[in-house]
Amino acid sequence: MKYPTKLSDAVHILAFLALHPGANLTSERIAESIQTNPGYVRQLMSALRRGGLLTSVKGHPRPALTREPEQITLLDVYRAVEGDKPILHQDTHTNPACGVGVNIQLALADCYQEVQKSAEEKMREITLAQILARYHQKLEESQSLEEDENGFC
Repeated sequence: MKYPTKLSDAVHILAFLALHPGANLTSERIAESIQTNPGYVRQLMSALRRGGLLTSVKGHPRPALTREPEQITLLDVYRAVEGDKPILHQDTHTNPACGVGVNIQLALADCYQEVQKSAEEKMREITLAQILARYHQKLEESQSLEEDENGFC
């Protein structure tokens, strides 16, 4: 089963823009970083543009964030690329003649709504700036580890 990666890829795009302001960032260059195809990147960038998170002009490879990273939440990005799609999905193909098949889905719906609400509350608290800070921390840790492995303690 392939897991959806739209959210992480969209955050990747926004982080790439934040880390390279004013640079020529073609969809090909961004796609290379994500290891995907440029058409998929253009599709995500279009969704991010519609979501009010980035600006770009066709034919000019200089997309930019519309807000500071501190003002972009993970929920903003999720809504831009996924819309109102829930995080968890129920199996709607259960047997309607079976009491378990019907009622377990109704019970799960309540639980899934609780999870959705909690996830959205947490996603509203996480900003692109915080993600970038963690990125820099991981980068420093990996460089430090690399130096340790090369004998440069």
